[in-house]
Amino acid sequence: MKKPEITPGITIEELIDHFPEANAFLIKRGLPCIICGEPVWGTLAELARDKKFTEDEIAQLTADLKAHLSV
Repeated sequence: MKKPEITPGITIEELIDHFPEANAFLIKRGLPCIICGEPVWGTLAELARDKKFTEDEIAQLTADLKAHLSV
């Protein structure tokens, strides 16, 4: 199965399903995740906005995540 593209619109569930190593990346940035016991549904952008990230910070977060995962 082809892995999805990582964009601000990727759902957290899909992100963790396809890239479980993203869990540690999200935790280090203060973003809760499915695995750490606080279930989160919605997109990466929605999660970041809930934590008061700006649109520029969301774009940077997405780019950093892609670099971290080498995708």
